[in-house]
Amino acid sequence: MISMENTFTYKKGRLTKKTLLDLYVKLLTPRMIEEKMLILLRSGKISKWFSGIGQEAISVGVTAALQEDEYLFPMHRNLGVFTTREVPFERLFAQWQGKDLGFSKGRDRSFHFGTQEYNIVGMISHLGPQLSLASGVALSNLLKNRKKVAVAFTGDGGTSEGEFHEALNTAAVWNLPVLFIIENNGYGLSTPSSEQFMCKDLADRGIGYGMESHILDGNNILEVYNSISKIAADVRKNPRPVLIECKTFRMRGHEEASGTKYVPKELMETWAKKDPISNYEEYLLSEGILTESKIEKIRDNIKNQIKEGLAIADAEPDVVRSPEEEIKDLFAPFSPIDTPPKSTKKSEKRLIDAISDGLKLAMQKYDNLILMGQDISEYGGVFKITDGFYKEFGKERVRNTPICESAILGIGLGLNIAGDKAMVEMQFADFVSVGLNQIVNNLAKSHYRWGQNADVVVRMPTGGGVGAGPFHSQSNETWFTHTPGLIVLYPSNPYDAKGMLLSAFENPNPVMFFEHKALYRSISQEIPDDYYTVPIGKGNIEREGNDLSIITYGMGVHWAKKIVEELEIDVEIMDLRSLLPLDYDMIKQTVSKTNKVLILHEDTKFGGIGGEISAYISEHLFDQLDAPIVRVASLDTPFPFAKNLESNFLPVERLKQKLIDLLEY
Repeated sequence: MISMENTFTYKKGRLTKKTLLDLYVKLLTPRMIEEKMLILLRSGKISKWFSGIGQEAISVGVTAALQEDEYLFPMHRNLGVFTTREVPFERLFAQWQGKDLGFSKGRDRSFHFGTQEYNIVGMISHLGPQLSLASGVALSNLLKNRKKVAVAFTGDGGTSEGEFHEALNTAAVWNLPVLFIIENNGYGLSTPSSEQFMCKDLADRGIGYGMESHILDGNNILEVYNSISKIAADVRKNPRPVLIECKTFRMRGHEEASGTKYVPKELMETWAKKDPISNYEEYLLSEGILTESKIEKIRDNIKNQIKEGLAIADAEPDVVRSPEEEIKDLFAPFSPIDTPPKSTKKSEKRLIDAISDGLKLAMQKYDNLILMGQDISEYGGVFKITDGFYKEFGKERVRNTPICESAILGIGLGLNIAGDKAMVEMQFADFVSVGLNQIVNNLAKSHYRWGQNADVVVRMPTGGGVGAGPFHSQSNETWFTHTPGLIVLYPSNPYDAKGMLLSAFENPNPVMFFEHKALYRSISQEIPDDYYTVPIGKGNIEREGNDLSIITYGMGVHWAKKIVEELEIDVEIMDLRSLLPLDYDMIKQTVSKTNKVLILHEDTKFGGIGGEISAYISEHLFDQLDAPIVRVASLDTPFPFAKNLESNFLPVERLKQKLIDLLEY
């Protein structure tokens, strides 16, 4: 045992010898696992490693201070979170080897997984989203009065991400019981703190959010444990967010391949003297709590556990899975039941009324459904769809949000992780771009990656024709049809809008629900007042015909009907309704019937869903065609503002001639 002068002041307070010793074991465990993993990395047994050596006191101290059913949102260097929660070693080792015994079935690596069994939700590579997920769990805890905290970790580099601001701002505005832990280890990969931010202490950022903040010595296990215990206990009683900066240092590379050549030698030597394990070990020896023989016994025990865990993981076969099994795991299992209305009573409703009616019925059916969006409470939303909802359901369930689209989407997933349902309204579909990461990398992938469904409906007021210009008119539905794990719906009429929205809320998977703004008040239909559903993944033959098929959706249905009636032609119109999944059976049915196909959509032509449908027909139904497939879509430009330019952009004028040409082919 190498003796060294202790660099810390340890204050044990009322902690028992048992607790002090237990913290030592918890602190030593991730270090010894890491040392073994570094050996396995060099021998090619694992592919990559992000070392937390030197930072263990933060993960261990924070986790040990929490209640076992409180959620933790760790990052790469937080192995101590998993070991302190006593996640079986063999499952961790299998996870790192990409085997089925792990938590992500070989589909993701290292700590990119979650486990409801241990109340841990891992990170994704994009820094920051876990902060919003923790806020979502905290919101659920607050609404259910569970008196629990949620804890999210981030690094110093991650504090420059927009999600950091959005998550903290929203947590502060809503007074959420969440602890944000910054592990300030001095470097973002190779970039030192001096090149990342200008504030002296990252904890100072709490001032801007009106948030309580603390600075802790991240290498002092007792300071971390005692401080977090005290803060968490107080937050459970007095809900609020707290920002906690833990000063520490990364003793190895960002990941092993990157090394540490960019770190000054003197700095490494200074922090080596502050090693959290060596110092705490010396303290316990001086207090008579540890002896050399006890240390040897503890190390032997951990070493044997590692050996046993590796033996089990090594014996596991490599992952072999069929394409069908992979696709099956995209979505949480769900067997929809077609629900017809119980009452025959009907009312004339505009599209906007039908959507509002569906939302209200969903809120009445699911008391754990939370609506979130900008100005949706007292104001009723910019389109007045939620007008008056706050009076019936309360402002806790109908929540105005800051202009933080990404954070709100992440909070929606966090709510679901904690057992609730969420709807997020994009004020305009165009604004979803600033929240894209949460949708395509968290909502869409979470079930495939670690079995966590995302019961979130994202409402998307979309489309042009209202003189709103490039940022309030674009059709962006195909951004999401390209993303496996999402459901994308686009109704064209009030009946479908209400029934499909209710189906979306019944389905436990993420749904992008598009609503054409120009149809909100321009069309109406007599529809049931009662609760009913329209099946997801099923198209609809809007108009029977024999000479040609128009396959379309949304506003395209109305353009097609108008021109077909004007020309007095025998054309079949298929309304896709569901863009992901597509109703391939109905596509086959209509193509086989008419043998000529025109695909119409408001979205721009290149990369639009028409190309995908055209490819499917060419590949599978070529022998049914009597003419080339025709696509009619908007120009491949941004959406213009001026009325004449808007008319030129949209496909309406081009549709008539294309129809005539195809019929005459």
